[in-house]
Amino acid sequence: MELTAQALGAFGPRLADISRYILPFIAVLIVARCVRSMLRERYEPETWAYLYLNGNVMIPLRHWECLLGRARSVDAQIDDPSVEKLHACLIRDAAGLWRIYNLGKGETSVNGVLVPAGGAILQDADAITLGERSARFVDLTEQERASLLKYRHAPGRRARPVVTLLLLTLFQLILVLQHLVYNEDAGLTVAIAFAVMAAIGWVYFIVLRASGRRGFEPELLALLLSSVGMSVAASKAPSDIFKQLALFAGAVVLFVVMCLWIRDLQRVKSVRLYASVAAVLLLGVTLVLADEQNGARNWIQFGSFSIQPSELVKVLYIYAGAATLDRLFVNRNLIFYIGFSAACVGLLALMGDFGTALVFFVTFLVISFMRSGNFATVFLAVAGAVLGVMLVLTVKPHVIARFQTWGHVWEDVDWRGYQQSRALTAAASGGLFGFGAGNGWFIGIVAAETDLVFAVVCEELGLITALCCMVSLLALALFVVKNAAAGRSSYFVIAAAATVSSMLVQLCLNVFGSMDILPFTGVTFPFVSMGGTSLISCWMLLAFVKGSDTRANASLAVMRPEKFSGGLGVEDSGADDEDGYGDEDVDYEAYDDSEYDDEDCSDADGWYGSPGGDR
Repeated sequence: MELTAQALGAFGPRLADISRYILPFIAVLIVARCVRSMLRERYEPETWAYLYLNGNVMIPLRHWECLLGRARSVDAQIDDPSVEKLHACLIRDAAGLWRIYNLGKGETSVNGVLVPAGGAILQDADAITLGERSARFVDLTEQERASLLKYRHAPGRRARPVVTLLLLTLFQLILVLQHLVYNEDAGLTVAIAFAVMAAIGWVYFIVLRASGRRGFEPELLALLLSSVGMSVAASKAPSDIFKQLALFAGAVVLFVVMCLWIRDLQRVKSVRLYASVAAVLLLGVTLVLADEQNGARNWIQFGSFSIQPSELVKVLYIYAGAATLDRLFVNRNLIFYIGFSAACVGLLALMGDFGTALVFFVTFLVISFMRSGNFATVFLAVAGAVLGVMLVLTVKPHVIARFQTWGHVWEDVDWRGYQQSRALTAAASGGLFGFGAGNGWFIGIVAAETDLVFAVVCEELGLITALCCMVSLLALALFVVKNAAAGRSSYFVIAAAATVSSMLVQLCLNVFGSMDILPFTGVTFPFVSMGGTSLISCWMLLAFVKGSDTRANASLAVMRPEKFSGGLGVEDSGADDEDGYGDEDVDYEAYDDSEYDDEDCSDADGWYGSPGGDR
């Protein structure tokens, strides 16, 4: 520390004091730039195939999973009394192969052959019969799909990701400066840890950018939150900062692996059952092996290391619960999911982990509603949960004690209200700009770096930075909602919605619980709370958010299409445009079906040819 102080010189403390007022505004700039790009950019309109009805109606199929039927909510509406409301569904896999599944009691046939229970493979120009209505399926090649896109720049300027990443690097540099000045135990280890963390972010950006990818805003927000979490770890135990760094690096690697894994939905479905079994087994092992701490059994100790399996179970739960469209309408599958959810929540209740059980239950409600679209199912689940909560309150005295303390922390500041009363004091004393990273006293309170981390951030980095952390998670949620309508697959949409729902519930329980607005449940702040399993879980769940990204070349869960030159194809010149992206990184406008009339598209057989070329 003495060598560090000498290196900083006499201007170090003064520079650190000035940086306290600069840091929150950099955080605001980072979040604002990411939100602007995420929420203002247009969707990427995609057409994967066409369905032609009786030779005079052309319906574009713009998702990997499309419902066919008479209902207004389906992707391809067929107004015919012989067609059921939900009659069939079409599913495209990662290899571009389409299958058709019959959903109702009505008959569905392909080229005169009835579709079996396991579905039937569709080929280009196959004839489909739904009830008494005939249709013809036309698949599109990559080049034909590219010809349906129009080359157009969106109005206004998007935030350049390289500038946002530079701001994030400056944010991390200021954190290092403050720790070196204010934190007596900090030294070169903290500086090295942040340097490696920044390098990981730059390597990720450069590698993906070189491969033609774009749309890094979700990762940038996660990196901002993880940087704040690294600062909390440096304040708590600077000597263990490399351990937190290693966990961060592993979490980023697992994020990339998860993105690539969910690229193939057939592969996802093939191991869904194993993921469900693994989730239940992990919770069961925790219930048996974990030592009870503060009334809960959720940590397993391995020498000097400890893990919280319930954090990893969140990934497995959403992975297994977000069924693809062909399984959403199978009652057996829905019953299995309800039983799986009941087992997870029940085991968490027995473990005494009331906060995590609540997160799982809300995630269950979101997935259940998105899978069934039935409010009655949700109301029934809520009624069952109320009975479950009443049972937990009778058998878990530490849970009811927290409810009794809620709103009365100042009445017993030396016992039941000890942590929250001091959290309120620390958060208030930090003001808008905070005392500086590593310059707080609240970090010494039990669970300050995990369950009460919001107060640590408020005290050391200020309320503005703490609110930026909250807005970052809210922005991810709005981003998922924005992309839901154009989602390529129901799996990506449901998994992403469940992910952001669980993160928002954790955010509310952590922030409002530490501030005594809600009962204190001991739930972590996503990405920010110190802890390896929590950080790994959050980054792996971010892969589902990334998978729901419908912007061109943004989602790692989708193979990057080849670039075609000539015509309406996208041509890569290798130069950056005014928005900081290459020519291939433009917004696209969907092909307007009205541009093709009957005379232009019909052939001798009386049905439309593909707009991409003659068949």
